[in-house]
Amino acid sequence: MGKPVIVGVDSSRASRDALDWAAGEASLRGEPLSVRHIWGEETVKAPDGGESPPTREAGEALLDEALARTLRQYPDMEVTIELLDGLLRDAMTEAAHGADLLVLGARGSGGFPGLLVGSTSLFVAARAACPLVVVRPVDPGPGRGGVVAGVHGDHGDAEVLAFAFDFAQRRDLPLLAVHAWSYPLITMPGHASPPVFEESHIAAERDRLIAEVLTGWRERYPQVDVTATAVRAQPAGELVARSRENQLLVVGRHGEPHGPLGRLGSTSQATVLHANCPVAVVPT
Repeated sequence: MGKPVIVGVDSSRASRDALDWAAGEASLRGEPLSVRHIWGEETVKAPDGGESPPTREAGEALLDEALARTLRQYPDMEVTIELLDGLLRDAMTEAAHGADLLVLGARGSGGFPGLLVGSTSLFVAARAACPLVVVRPVDPGPGRGGVVAGVHGDHGDAEVLAFAFDFAQRRDLPLLAVHAWSYPLITMPGHASPPVFEESHIAAERDRLIAEVLTGWRERYPQVDVTATAVRAQPAGELVARSRENQLLVVGRHGEPHGPLGRLGSTSQATVLHANCPVAVVPT
């Protein structure tokens, strides 16, 4: 057995979706599943509409239910449950050092309908030492597409493509590698101005770039139906748009280590916040 798939759970619907997704992925990987709950983080709704502090007993009952739910679907899976103190974001970030994969559910943030996750997912995505998948439920029916990988073109693509190809192969899904580009600016005294470009030349150069990035991957994963596209667009907007018709979006973590979100760059942050399918954030 390798390292476990670790999923953080609470009493929300999003958490149940994450549990089911994580269990399915652990089954396909042939790895154990570790289910963890932070008992001191949630409040418990009372019949009169008020809230009361959580209890260890409620946390234990939630974990027992998660264990039973998982074993009904995967009776032969190795599943462990663990009740922890502290904050979920800190516990999951620490757990990443001993995990093959972390999984969290997408929970709404602050009442803004366009934001599909909260601060915990962003915090862990920015710091985890292993890939994190933020799960938003999708209908995996006919026509739902496959896996989309955001290709940077300059650095960090090997880890992203390895995750995307592995996932696509396990689930017999097609893979689309997307490279979004825009015209560079030339900085001049007092302002920045776009130079004159021949768009067809730039597009051909970007097509060659993504072909070079994919060199060797098709041979390594001959079962995966892979296509590539280079488009003139903002990366975040293009990837979020693609998420509406696919089952997983894979992005790399390219941000600055001391920025406000750790190493979570603007593209990966936007996809975690706005994507309409599960998002895998892969440290590079």
